[in-house]
Amino acid sequence: MIDYITGTVTELNPACVVVECNGIGYSINISLNTYAALDRADRCKIMIHESIREDAHILFGFATEDERDLFRQLITVSGVGASTARIMLSSVKPPDLREAIISGDVGILKGVKGIGLKTAQRIIVDLKDKIGKHVGSGEIIAFSDNTAREEALSALVMLGFARNSATKVVDNLLREDKKLQVEEIVRRALKLL
Repeated sequence: MIDYITGTVTELNPACVVVECNGIGYSINISLNTYAALDRADRCKIMIHESIREDAHILFGFATEDERDLFRQLITVSGVGASTARIMLSSVKPPDLREAIISGDVGILKGVKGIGLKTAQRIIVDLKDKIGKHVGSGEIIAFSDNTAREEALSALVMLGFARNSATKVVDNLLREDKKLQVEEIVRRALKLL
């Protein structure tokens, strides 16, 4: 299995990126979120999900492990294939999609092309308990201000910290005080990382 590909971006459009690695160009299907993250990048590291079928070998790429994990959870739902999951991730940002599933917001899910009422309900039923679980623990996390959490995580990742360890620290800080602002979350997290 391919976990990620690091290389030079030779072609980029909203649906696909071609990454050259050691003289081989890999055509990788991407979401709009990943496209935005790769915009104007010469080199990149793309997290990969391989779909190997009898008639095709397809690569799906993601800018973050978090987006890839959400994609993998979505394709476990009956009636949601890889193309539908990619459309969902292109239509709704991953944090907003997670929040919609956790809160049971059928309207946001139905707003995605190809998702009807029954599929939206099935996604919520199948993933509600899985989406909010903290990696490595059985605790479900549903913070009211998911924006502050995501902005703090994004800042920490940009500062060079691993997303998994940053997520654990930020979630612990928000468990202690759910009203922390982004700046304070980052300041406290930097002391703990």
